[in-house]
Amino acid sequence: MGAALAEAEGCAVSGDVPVGAVVLDADGVVIATGRNERELSQDPTAHAEVLALRAAARHTGDWHLTGTTLVVTLEPCPMCAGAILAARVPRVVFGAWDEKAGGAGSVYDILRDRRLPHRAEVVAGVREPECRAQLDDFFAARRADDGTGTGTTAAAGAGVDG
Repeated sequence: MGAALAEAEGCAVSGDVPVGAVVLDADGVVIATGRNERELSQDPTAHAEVLALRAAARHTGDWHLTGTTLVVTLEPCPMCAGAILAARVPRVVFGAWDEKAGGAGSVYDILRDRRLPHRAEVVAGVREPECRAQLDDFFAARRADDGTGTGTTAAAGAGVDG
């Protein structure tokens, strides 16, 4: 989780919501990283998880990421949960819950939905206080910068990942 937290810190430069992700191989070695880059790239799909999965597929030369673990600082959203299952990632570890837009147990439980052809093991709450603090600090600064106290800015979205 330390590597994912470090990735999330890199979001400060672009003003993106601080979410970081890493993909580990079967031996626990980091083979790919990703951080939110929606503001930086103006790409609505540029979530940390999606970028890490893309990098892992390039690294391995295979979109089937069996035998890997995705570690991310925030519970994956429904889009990212779908990408995780499509990539056949068998295990997801995350830090903070996303009570507004989570897709791994809080709002939806896509990763463990038995109606789907693939599922992933979910380990939640790893280093949650650190992951939550990173997000809380970001949004507190955004509210202060906005001046309205509402937390509403041009880049704000529906969920924590937004």
